[in-house]
Formats: sequence, structure tokens, C-alpha cells
Amino acid sequence: MTFAGMNIAVLGAGVSGISVAQVLRRLGAYVTLSDAKAAEKPEFAALRAAGIRLELGRQDESLLTGVDLLVLSPGVSIYDPLVEAAQVRGIPVMSEIEVAYRLCSAPIIAITGTNGKTTTTTLVGEMLKAAGRETVVGGNIGLALSQEVAGISEHGIVVAEISSFQLEGIVDFKPHIAAVLNITPDHLDRHRSLENYKAMKERIFRNQRPDDYLVLNYDDPLVRDMAEKAPSQAVFFSRKARLSTGARLENGTIVMCWEGKTEAICPVKEMKLFGAHNVENALAASCVAFLAGADAGAIGAVLRTFTGVEHRIEPVAEIRGVRYYNDSKATNPESAIKALEAFDGHIILIAGGRDKKTDLTEFMELAKQKVDHLILLGEAQERFYQAAAAHGVANIHLVDKFEDAVTLAHRLAQPPQVVLLSPACASYDMFNNYEERGRVFKELVRQLK
Repeated sequence: MTFAGMNIAVLGAGVSGISVAQVLRRLGAYVTLSDAKAAEKPEFAALRAAGIRLELGRQDESLLTGVDLLVLSPGVSIYDPLVEAAQVRGIPVMSEIEVAYRLCSAPIIAITGTNGKTTTTTLVGEMLKAAGRETVVGGNIGLALSQEVAGISEHGIVVAEISSFQLEGIVDFKPHIAAVLNITPDHLDRHRSLENYKAMKERIFRNQRPDDYLVLNYDDPLVRDMAEKAPSQAVFFSRKARLSTGARLENGTIVMCWEGKTEAICPVKEMKLFGAHNVENALAASCVAFLAGADAGAIGAVLRTFTGVEHRIEPVAEIRGVRYYNDSKATNPESAIKALEAFDGHIILIAGGRDKKTDLTEFMELAKQKVDHLILLGEAQERFYQAAAAHGVANIHLVDKFEDAVTLAHRLAQPPQVVLLSPACASYDMFNNYEERGRVFKELVRQLK
């Protein structure tokens, strides 16, 4: 598919939608960018100047008249009535990453999972760069994948963080190396069940061939069982099992076992990242990078220097002996659990936001053990309060404003306590995205100093 001369409608005027609309227009397509919720933005003037037609506000089937292809941003569900109408009319539907795949001449590494995607994807990108490989990183991190692939040659490699939303609309998308890190309930408001959510994640390897690789978490039963469905070669990583092939721990050191040889990569104690979840991320990244051709020396060098990604247990400041951490990327309880597990206790936890209606049992049980004060806000506040009280979490505080949560945490905290923003919720009730939430938190903390 060349896209030139086609009449293409792009649904969703977020980062991915705008990017793919620009790419398709440069390729000679006639592009309409439509968003049911977006208000006018300054950047829209440049889109119109480039020849992209914008349709903002109410969407109806008239948008589909004369359309040859419908492209979906990640925020637009395949269950959207307009998408279903397009399918009834026989109009092809594909996601933004499918467009990127069709434009990309380099092999693709695609990484998905409920938690750890961003850290693992970033690690793999750094490892391949350290090994001297021409590398770009994109997808659900940084720039849209359709924009990233435009500048890489067939000799390079693309490392992509891929979400379940992006996988809904793939057709031929085929990564040379795919990785599934873990599966826990998430986005059930969109996918409707854990089974559907897992099935969306499995789409990442459905088009692979026997000469491709699928990297799987052996310690997660839902992920481990995917090997039976894979048309590619499954390779495991494990923090607990003594694997004969794949990445594992041996006497506290990450090692890669391959073709009868075991190569030491990095002792865990020498890693800058901390927490059991980051050991898993490091194991996954090491396995993926090794299969992509990086040597153990380059992989280990990155693990010894990499300090983490923004908004994931990110150190912000130390004020009067109290450390502040930004974990705004924890948009579900399972991710927040991993953050709580990374600390010994004495946590002042700020949580709440747009509620995904996921189970809170394990989260609140751990909060009871590790959290000295729980500060709740946002749309999820009442449900989180009821769950916390039912599990015996002590010292629950309710606030209306985000800045009030930070101020209260500052007033309550005494060494050796830490203040942790780990919301266990999406951000959309108060912010445009989790990045904005994290940046606001960091600025409020800096103002405290």
C-alpha cells in the first residue's frame, strides 16, 4: 500500500493522530483528521496549511463518504460506532502502528505488557545504541511510530513500546522480536474483560514466523502460556526459575543462556535501578537486546548506568530529610504495587484519579503494611477510600485539589518517611495525561524547597 492518492480519514487528534495525518499527507494522500472531543489548537493551523482537512466535534457516518481507509489513533476503540460503520461498509480499518509498519524498511522490536513497557523499551534502545546499532525508539513512548520510522534505514532497528489500544487495529504488523512482560487486569473499561485484554496483547505475535522471536515472562502464568500459541520461537526470562535458555539470575547476576553458553551481564547490586520489578525489566531488556545482536558488554554497561525513565519512581527532591518520588506513570493498581514494593515502608502515598474499576484488594493489603498516610483525590477517591478503610489502612486523608495533596504530604512527612505519587489511576479527571500530572507534581515539590 503506497497511500498516495488515497482518501484517508484519521480518527483522533492526539499525538499519534496528528503525526500519522502529517505522514500520510506528505506521502500524497488526501487526509481528513477528525476528533469528536478536541477543541481548536494552535497547531491545527499548520495542519490545514499542509492540506489536511480537520473535522472537530460531532461525528456521523457522513465522514466516511468516499473514504478509502480509516486510520485509528490509540484513543479510538475498535468498538467506536463510526469504526463499526466503516467495517460494515467494507472500508479497511487500521491503527497508526500498522501504517508505521507498512512504511518501515528496518526490523521492528515490539514490547508490550501491563507494566514495565516504557522502562524496558528505553533500556533496549540504549543497549542497542551502546552496541553501535542505528536505533530509533517510539510507539507509545516519545514520538508516534509512524513519524519515527521515516528516518531510519533498512540497516537500523526500531524499538517500539506497544499498548493494547494500538494492537486493536493491526492487520499485518509483524515485529522480528516481540516481548510480553506481564498481564494483569487493566483497561477493562475498554476491553470489557481480562480475556479480551489478554487476547489484544497476543496480537503482537500473531503474524510472526518461525525465524522471529517472542520473549516471554516465565514467572507470569498468563504470559508463559502464550508460548503454546506462538508461531515464532519463544524465549523466556525469569527472576525465579533456573532456565536453561533465556535470561535469568545466577548468584545475584543477570545472565543470558543461549546455545549451550552462559554469559554474565551484570550483577543486580551494580544496577542503578532498584526494585524487583526493575530486575524483571532488566532481564527482559537483556534478553531482547541479546537476540537483536547486542553483546553482553554493551548490555551490562547500560544496566550499570541507566537511572530510569521520567515519571516511573523518579527521584524528585529531598526536603528536610524526606525524599519525594514521582511515579505518575502508575496508572493502575498493579503498577502502584510495584512502586510500594520498591520501598521498605514509611510511605506517604498520594493516589487517586480516573478510576479504571480494577480490583483493589492486593493494593490495599500492601498499603496497610507500608503506608503511614494515604492521601486520596480525584474521581476514584470514594471507591479507594471505601477499599482502604475495609482493609484497615490507617490515616486516610481526602483532598479536593492536587496541590493540596502535595502540601498535606509535605506537612505530614518526617524522616525516614518518603512521599510517593503513585496514583494507581489514569490522569484524565484532572490532567491531559500522566506526563502532565508528573510534571505538575515535580514543580509543586520544587516550590516546597
